[in-house]
Amino acid sequence: MSRVVVTGRIPEAALDRLRAEHDVDAWAGTESISREELLARVAGAEAIVSLLTERIDDELLDAAGPQLKVVSNVAVGYDNIDVPACTGRGITATNTPGVLTEATADIAFGLILMATRRLGEGERLIRAGQSWKWGMFFLLGSSLQGKTLGVVGMGGIGQATARRAKAFGMEIVYQSRSEIDPAIAAELGARRVELDELLAVSDVVSLHCPYGPNTHHLIGPEELAAMKDTAYLVNTARGPIIDEAALATALRTGVIAGAGLDVFEKEPQVYPELLELENVVLVPHLGSATVETRTAMAILAAENTLAVLRGEQPPTPIVK
Repeated sequence: MSRVVVTGRIPEAALDRLRAEHDVDAWAGTESISREELLARVAGAEAIVSLLTERIDDELLDAAGPQLKVVSNVAVGYDNIDVPACTGRGITATNTPGVLTEATADIAFGLILMATRRLGEGERLIRAGQSWKWGMFFLLGSSLQGKTLGVVGMGGIGQATARRAKAFGMEIVYQSRSEIDPAIAAELGARRVELDELLAVSDVVSLHCPYGPNTHHLIGPEELAAMKDTAYLVNTARGPIIDEAALATALRTGVIAGAGLDVFEKEPQVYPELLELENVVLVPHLGSATVETRTAMAILAAENTLAVLRGEQPPTPIVK
């Protein structure tokens, strides 16, 4: 039996699959494992099942030792993993795409509705016990019908978000490294454009691109200034894709109308000025947070791990 280290709490269904074939050392703490504890635990492991809160780099790979065969990330994003470092050592790195598509698209569209209809402001007003009265101009928001959604990164989650927008009567434009399937483009009525055009024509911009050096602060002061002053920005991808300081300034000064964020640049910290603004919806990285989705993610990570330890091709290897 191989030794498998699980760096954080995952559903029992996934642990049971791993335990059926291997010796599993699973972190059971309610808080994230400390770096020191993690480095100590991975020593001698043949497999690591990691959460996005753990950094998988040369230091950790050295601590694990040369017998390490696989790092299975319980996430679709893998900016916490130094994939070239793994590849250079003959270690397979995997992630969990596909299973969280619908749940994350739900959150993205939920943020769109919350931001455009000012739902967060309304709920805070009632919970604070403030007096209110219905009126023609009370907490007016913006409708979505006939408006344009701009999707940055038209992979599975971007497409699922676009389908929801289409059902609400929105037009779709997208920016992506390549054209999407023509049949899907026809279904959505989606038109591929460059980022500058997308920012200029969209009433809502939703970010679904992967994070890396090319997308660090992809949305900064210039990009925000290129958006309509009536537009909204939503991010369910990775926090550092947005320059949060620039976003706070844009929201405060009316450069854009509002925003909805599920991810943050320095999680779990939130840029302080954002906390003071009414025109931004803030939720704590809930994109995949359903029982069904988190269970499916963990089981897929377990299947990836088991496949590699059996000498088989894992279902979802990271390919760069």
